Amino acid sequence: MANHKIVVEHQVDMPIGAGFGTSGAAALSLALALNEAFKLGITKMEAAQIAHRAEVECKTGLGTVIAETFGGIEIRTKPGAPGIGEIRHIPAEKDMVVTCLSFGPLSTRKFLTDEAVRKRINEFGGKLLDRLVEEPSVANFMKFSRQFAEHVGLISDKLRSVLKATDEAGFVCSMPMFGESIFTIIKKDALPKLLKIFDEHNPSGKTIVSGIDSEGARLL
Repeated sequence: MANHKIVVEHQVDMPIGAGFGTSGAAALSLALALNEAFKLGITKMEAAQIAHRAEVECKTGLGTVIAETFGGIEIRTKPGAPGIGEIRHIPAEKDMVVTCLSFGPLSTRKFLTDEAVRKRINEFGGKLLDRLVEEPSVANFMKFSRQFAEHVGLISDKLRSVLKATDEAGFVCSMPMFGESIFTIIKKDALPKLLKIFDEHNPSGKTIVSGIDSEGARLL
């Protein structure tokens, strides 16, 4: 293959390093784009495996790429790259949206190399995963996610203040791993009430509302 100078430009609308999988999305989109640009002839699955390996080696994530490859709300039942790891999809109603409030980043590399944090993740995550596989639903996904976030112990005072307000209003919110952010999955008709709470606690944060993509990463 001839030598080429490659300039990569990413347009990222989500906060970077705030728990929304932007590093995995960047690696995956780049692998798919390079495959197309250079006519390498590798499959989508092979491109996703390359992106997963880059994530793991750079310590920017462990399971993001497989989720972004297939889309939807998923349970990772077996770890590993796309084609090796296994997922199960959780059914979601069409009028559901993901709603987030982000205050900024936390270092994924720092926490993935922190033995105490990894121990808390491993000792509790598997138990909640088994329960979610037995009773897969959006409600349980959010409930167990919150229990996991509480157990890992990274919720800041700023996030705790928002969570107290959302709890009192009847919303089950959690924290993405890893970012100083809050998220939940709700029906659209409940959105105004939640956004009002976010606005009251949002002097420096960014509010995001997104639909749920069921196709996964693809070239546009």
